[in-house]
Amino acid sequence: MFPILEIAHSTLTPVWFILIAVLWIGFFFLEGFDFGVAMLLPFLGKDETDKRVMVNTIGPTWDANEVWLITAGGATFAAFPGWYATLFSGLYLPLLLVVLGLIIRGVAFEYRSKHPSSKWRNSFDWMATIGSFLPTLVLGVGFANFVRGITLGPVPTLNGDAPLVTTSFWGLFTPFALIGGILFVVLFCAHGAGFVALKTTGRMHYRAGRYATRLGWAAAIVMAVWAVMFNTMYAPANGTAHLITWIVSLLAVLLVVIATVFSGRQRDGFAFLFNGLAIALMMAAMFVKMWGNIGFRPVGVPFDMWIASSSPYTLKIMTIAAAVMVPVVLAYQIWSYWVFRKRISRESIPAGAH
Repeated sequence: MFPILEIAHSTLTPVWFILIAVLWIGFFFLEGFDFGVAMLLPFLGKDETDKRVMVNTIGPTWDANEVWLITAGGATFAAFPGWYATLFSGLYLPLLLVVLGLIIRGVAFEYRSKHPSSKWRNSFDWMATIGSFLPTLVLGVGFANFVRGITLGPVPTLNGDAPLVTTSFWGLFTPFALIGGILFVVLFCAHGAGFVALKTTGRMHYRAGRYATRLGWAAAIVMAVWAVMFNTMYAPANGTAHLITWIVSLLAVLLVVIATVFSGRQRDGFAFLFNGLAIALMMAAMFVKMWGNIGFRPVGVPFDMWIASSSPYTLKIMTIAAAVMVPVVLAYQIWSYWVFRKRISRESIPAGAH
């Protein structure tokens, strides 16, 4: 009835690694501009009407975009329980900071308009900014550490237990990891400014375009530094994979430059698209490096994505469910963006509705 049930476990394991990579890429492409818009609220918005316009650009979609993160986490838990358990063994605090930031920004978006006081709204706008900055920085530092390889073991474990992370919390903050965190913040801010320029008219449109251009050049410089450090310090051992990471990461730098040029010429759609593609390629390069070892450096303990994966039957059932549900979710999200495709202006904000 289901031919996929006959597919070997050795085949489905890399398939699910790729699917999880796609989920993370989708999350950063979409939630990246959400984070960027919120981080720019106190700086790009000159008054309360400007800030309301910015919030309205992401209002219909920000919570749906977070579903990509939830799905990526759920897929990791189900398809790679060993990976999931090992992450939480030593990275509980960073993951808690990500969740805390997401909670703060969600509360901020929902409650900022519940009281007419300017002080009330400004407080929740800063909450949205901090709640977006925190997960952006932590995830940037985290994925840079996956590129480096987080040290595991040797620790005494029971048969079948996942090994434990032995890298300390402060050991995560290496120069390369900090560059990764800065890159995520600057690149997502440029992505967010480009989205505001794409979705608005008038003064806000031109101001957002200028921000997108300036931030784009800064992002291109930081990404170039990140690409060189990545490929000279933490390159994949496999020669083919190393060549792929060089090509993909340098292409990501080029796409940021192209997006910035388009932004300066007020070609907002192309600027947003190329910036998003740069984010996708940046993440793709990281997952190429994570192939097999899933971001860890085992010391004295065998551990890779095949060891960390679920049973063959679990992966087969998950594959059937994904084949049915993923097209439905994608169709719904595309439809929602199409419905809310029009630009927003200050004039579209009712008087007093800030």
